[in-house]
Amino acid sequence: MEIGQIRSRWNDVLDALESNNRVAWIAYFDARLISFENGVITLDFSDSRKFATSHEYSQTRPNLKAALIASIDQVLGLKVEIREQ
Repeated sequence: MEIGQIRSRWNDVLDALESNNRVAWIAYFDARLISFENGVITLDFSDSRKFATSHEYSQTRPNLKAALIASIDQVLGLKVEIREQ
C-alpha cells in the first residue's frame, strides 16, 4: 500500500478511531500523514502546534497510539508502527 491509498481512507480510519476511543481521536484528528515506508506511518503535528495547545498527551500517548494502530488495522488491514514528528 502507498501513502496516497492510506490518505484516501484516512477519514475512515479516524471514524473508526472515534468510535473506539474518542480521546485518541482528539489526539490524532489533526495529524498530517507525511509518509509510509517499511510499515511505518509518519505523522506531523506542526499545524496543531500553531494554535493555543498541542496534542501532547505524553502520559497516555502509548495507549492512544495503540488505538490508532488498531483502527488502521481494522480499516486498512495493515500492521503498522507510528512515528510522530
